Amino acid sequence: MMSLQPHIRLENNMTNAKYALLPGDPDRVDRIACFLDNPEKLGQNREFRAVRGWFQGIEILVLSTGIGGPSTAIAIEELCQIGVKTMIRIGSCGALQDDLALGNIVIAHGAVADDGTSRTYAPACYPACADPLFTATLVQQAKQMGVPAVYGLVRSHDSFYTEREAQLDAEWSARGILGADMESAALMVVGALRGLRTASLLNVVVEHNGCLGSSINDYVQQEALCLEGEERQILLALRAIYADSQQGEK
Repeated sequence: MMSLQPHIRLENNMTNAKYALLPGDPDRVDRIACFLDNPEKLGQNREFRAVRGWFQGIEILVLSTGIGGPSTAIAIEELCQIGVKTMIRIGSCGALQDDLALGNIVIAHGAVADDGTSRTYAPACYPACADPLFTATLVQQAKQMGVPAVYGLVRSHDSFYTEREAQLDAEWSARGILGADMESAALMVVGALRGLRTASLLNVVVEHNGCLGSSINDYVQQEALCLEGEERQILLALRAIYADSQQGEK
């Protein structure tokens, strides 16, 4: 039975993809499409831009989620309705540790659910965790590719401009949290509640304020490093999807 989803404007006769890549920025959908064979635009509504394509014979859906947990949760719920089973965030983060440089990749195995969406779905004590087996595949592929990646916890939040942002960053940095984004916790919590496999790959686009040894003054160089990180995370996600699909066939 076909059912057009009200926000992402997709239905299950438009794609047979079981894997989805979820960038926040709609423009990143177009950049991901460059890595796929026979990419096909499926449309756009609000912040949700959709493309499908193939990587080494595997159909993959790419859908932007916009900024923050609420729109991410909408995307997850509606993708689940059309049959997508594995969802990987292709996002960005601000570093909370001094040794993370621009373009480094954070593979998040869990998130501090410091956002409203996660708490709307479940109590604050409910764990926000990525799928362990798919995350292990990402870690393995990163090592094989030589990608500058770290593995650990991130914090998902809802604001950039409160008076407490610097204080909060310092507190979570002291607790060993690697970086901050706005969507990973919602992805992990909603995904777990719906029986989905989720993972989060975050490209460091803002260095930690305390990082004095690796400051970069040239904006063009900053942008180049961030774009390199984005390309690495896209390829890492695609290679992990292929490896995962091969494991499923054994």
